[in-house]
Amino acid sequence: MNNQWKSFLESQSARITADGDVSFTHARPFPDCALFDLSHLGLIRVSGEDAQTFLQGQFTNDTRDVTENRSQLSAYCSPKGRMLANFRLFMNRGDYLLQMPLSTHGNVLKRLPMFVLMSKAKVTDATDELCTIGLAGECAVALLGKHFSTLPEQPGATIQQADTTLIRLPGAETRFQLTGTPETIIPLWQTLAENASPGTPDYWSLLDIRAGIPNIYEETSDAFVPQMTNMQLVDGVSFTKGCYTGQEVVARMKYLGKLKRRMYLASVETDTQPSPGDELFAPGSASGQGAGRIVDVRPSPSGGYELLAVAEIKSFEEGNLHLINDQGPLLHPSSLPYAFEE
Repeated sequence: MNNQWKSFLESQSARITADGDVSFTHARPFPDCALFDLSHLGLIRVSGEDAQTFLQGQFTNDTRDVTENRSQLSAYCSPKGRMLANFRLFMNRGDYLLQMPLSTHGNVLKRLPMFVLMSKAKVTDATDELCTIGLAGECAVALLGKHFSTLPEQPGATIQQADTTLIRLPGAETRFQLTGTPETIIPLWQTLAENASPGTPDYWSLLDIRAGIPNIYEETSDAFVPQMTNMQLVDGVSFTKGCYTGQEVVARMKYLGKLKRRMYLASVETDTQPSPGDELFAPGSASGQGAGRIVDVRPSPSGGYELLAVAEIKSFEEGNLHLINDQGPLLHPSSLPYAFEE
């Protein structure tokens, strides 16, 4: 975390642990107009004249589509086609930024430079250089309209103003994120905080869950082929871009394979909070890999937990998925905001 940003947050009644976790003493769990510190997300900068070409050979999506006005979801796969991490890729001051949970950030930061070789590209950690905040709620358009001459209208669209990148994010809730230097983000926070209340990281992740956007954490790294988490349905995979690490497996799944697991939205009532990576169970499941695994899970305003889970299609359609064991708390299906492929 940037030291200037850390000092500012502490002046705003934030408590910051040694691990960098941020909480506000006056935060409400689910404010109607929510302002978020997104320091729980890491940033990796890729710069240099060969940056785009280098990234094109690494990720599931077509980096040629990333511009000053468009971001994208993408994933970094192992040679076996399983996601080591996924992230939002966008431009900032002419460079590419990868934004992902801190639990996978370190591994990508260590692994990605190994493949630069002779490319004129540089991979650096931007987490302590820049600040990222979020704003969600019906208030967002009016509040940000006071600071930006125009706002991105479509999910994934971006606006560049001075050193700040403004991105509109998908979901039923109006939501934006802003990335820039502390000198720019601090006064923005101060102004926005006059009308918005601090939100928690759990609430920000819950909005991703409701939008059907998967986040890969350390516990689920190398666990899922992209299609299992619906990455192809949220514009996170290109099947026409050409080769990248793991591409053969991902393409085979689309053209020759039959998807037996996919990601679903559900809720569950339980006294113990589930975690990403937790196994799911179904009576009579024939798979030796278990009935499924939780991708992400957060507390719900209505009680219990809302979650995304990769699960056997048959077990989910039968409404027969459980936590802990095949007699444990039952998952209750919900509707994703997008349709599955035929």
